[in-house]
Amino acid sequence: MSYPVFSQELWRAEWTAALVNHLWQSTAVALIVALLAFALRANHARTRFWLWAIASIKFLVPFSLLIAGGESLRLAMSAPVEQPQLAAVMEQITQPYSQAVGAAASSPVGGAAVVIPASSNLVPILLAVVWLCGVLVLTYFWLRRWLQLQRMVRTAARMTLCAEVPVLSTPSLLEPGVFGIFHPVLLLPEGILDHLSVEQLGTIIAHEMNHVRRRDNLTAALHMVVETLFWFHPAVWWIKARLLEERERACDEAVLQSGSEADLYAESILNVCKFYVESPMACVSGVTGSDLKKRIVRIMTEQVSHQLDLGKKLLLGGAATVAVAVPVVFGLVHINHAYAQTMAAKISTAVPVIRPVLQAATPKAEANLQDLAGTWQGTLHVGKDLRVVFKVTKDDKGGYKAANYSIDQGGMLIPVNSITLRDGTVKMDIKAVGGTYEGKLNADGKKIDGTLTQGTNPMPLALERATTETEWAIPEPPKKMAADANPTFEVATIKPTAPDTPASHKYLTVQGNRLISSNFSLADYISFAYGTHAKQLIGLPAWADTDKFDITAKPDIDGTPNAKQVKDMLQKLLAERFKLAFHHDKKELSVYVLSVAKTGNKMEKSAADPNGLPGLFFSQLGDLHVRNATTSDFAGLMQSAVLDRPVVDQTGITGRWDYELKWTPDDSQFAGMGGKIPPPTDSATAPPNLYTAIQEQIGLKLEATKAPADVLVIDKVEKPSEN
Repeated sequence: MSYPVFSQELWRAEWTAALVNHLWQSTAVALIVALLAFALRANHARTRFWLWAIASIKFLVPFSLLIAGGESLRLAMSAPVEQPQLAAVMEQITQPYSQAVGAAASSPVGGAAVVIPASSNLVPILLAVVWLCGVLVLTYFWLRRWLQLQRMVRTAARMTLCAEVPVLSTPSLLEPGVFGIFHPVLLLPEGILDHLSVEQLGTIIAHEMNHVRRRDNLTAALHMVVETLFWFHPAVWWIKARLLEERERACDEAVLQSGSEADLYAESILNVCKFYVESPMACVSGVTGSDLKKRIVRIMTEQVSHQLDLGKKLLLGGAATVAVAVPVVFGLVHINHAYAQTMAAKISTAVPVIRPVLQAATPKAEANLQDLAGTWQGTLHVGKDLRVVFKVTKDDKGGYKAANYSIDQGGMLIPVNSITLRDGTVKMDIKAVGGTYEGKLNADGKKIDGTLTQGTNPMPLALERATTETEWAIPEPPKKMAADANPTFEVATIKPTAPDTPASHKYLTVQGNRLISSNFSLADYISFAYGTHAKQLIGLPAWADTDKFDITAKPDIDGTPNAKQVKDMLQKLLAERFKLAFHHDKKELSVYVLSVAKTGNKMEKSAADPNGLPGLFFSQLGDLHVRNATTSDFAGLMQSAVLDRPVVDQTGITGRWDYELKWTPDDSQFAGMGGKIPPPTDSATAPPNLYTAIQEQIGLKLEATKAPADVLVIDKVEKPSEN
């Protein structure tokens, strides 16, 4: 049988044979992955996702690289491997077209010489032009959409929202999604809480954070490269659909396994589909991908995905071994000896030249090994990945000072109280989070292997010295509202809290410039707005304590408000929407008086923005972390969250302070917080009670007494007006 003349010319080129072999190998891998995915259909979606990712990456990695590895291995062996029969079999498997190409290129047809017309040379050129046109069209398509999304990110507003990456609000109707590969941000459509409840938004954010942890944008971007280069291959588009389906299913499984309710999660996805448009690019991980009907059915039926048993683990291990071993063995038995000898000669010639260069560079490198100054970064694995950065500089005395930034918590600055380097051991004290770090500086001065300890919880944290090219960008702090501004809530949504909301799910926070609260009674809102205890409110109706409300409100002035502005806006909202009216009076009440102990103030002066919001949070009941807070802020937290009576600040201390307070709670504390007080312990290492801890740790004193206190006598109040 003879080839058409133009085919003989086409097959005569080595690059054509290599391309056909590569496409055949990649197609075979895709078919094998399809069989494996079918065999693992009852197991976790993340396993099938990575199988399809391997099938995608195979299009970018020819087996010839593994063959070259086998050749290098044989080069290092003392005895040559001579297996011509095995080599022939391996060649048939890995490169089935190589022999046909050689025959077509060197053998005449029918014993006569073949004359190839000049016009046949146009065929490879035409094919190349068609391929290039496809590449350019797809590149233009992806680039245009990527630039549109970049513009959207640049014009988006920063939100203060608890997530592992910076959160931005965009006026577009694009569904919630993670944009970016190496420095991702979460894009939320503006006013999303008008369409989703706080709980629903929480499940959507949990879904997106799973995309971040799994690096789904990077995987999708790699497959976009595959699509662009091999757009003509149907398997590439088939793999894309499988990747999208399995990545969304894997995130669904993770959200449900974290404890989210299936019906709440399914309703969240449906609401997103109802009000927003799907992400235009696979490398911007959204919520609504894959077959929506199948996803909702899987979520609602709570299908259980099984762990891999021993047999399936062996199946995957065997497939991986065969995939790697076949081309390596082929290279091992099929090496060109002349090539090997040439390479060996080149290496032996280069070694004497390289060695003096390395020796000359060594003294200078060793001189810098113990210099800790620079940028160090690493990822802390605490159920979710948190990227941390330490900026280390020299101080005036020749020692070191450092600042710590949490990239995935909005670039929050965490002061480092001390940092030392002795005999290769690095130690840091980070009081703001109750943490210490200790690690060993590697011999090359580029890595620190260590442990971050918070309380009794040690967490491995490896830090690497960053360069200008590799260091992570620290997010810009959000814009602050002018300190003399007098804002009012321009838009406010008030709705009853869902009846099944647990007592522990209670919060009031500022996200960007929005106030968002959940599970607060009217008494709670009044106490927060006016800095009072519930016992200082006289004449409230019963529903003001029992009915709970969620509020989402946006001020009429841009920027993040300070603490006083938040309270002022909430006071105006209570008067307008709850028709709150009252007058002040004095009444003798059982109170706690906060004063300075004999030891004097032990709190540390805060270096944070004095106009910024204070930070007071519990890592657990009885373990309080305070940053940039006044003594009045501390007294307010004690009376609203911990103690059963008002707290009167009589310290006379001004300014903002940082400290940590640890104590062993008792049954009289944290009423209404929904937390369970642990049983008392006789351990010698247990923290003291609250009153002793306040004196010993921060130099203040808390005493119970009776004193005249300001009370709010309620003249009028109504249930909230319509939104």
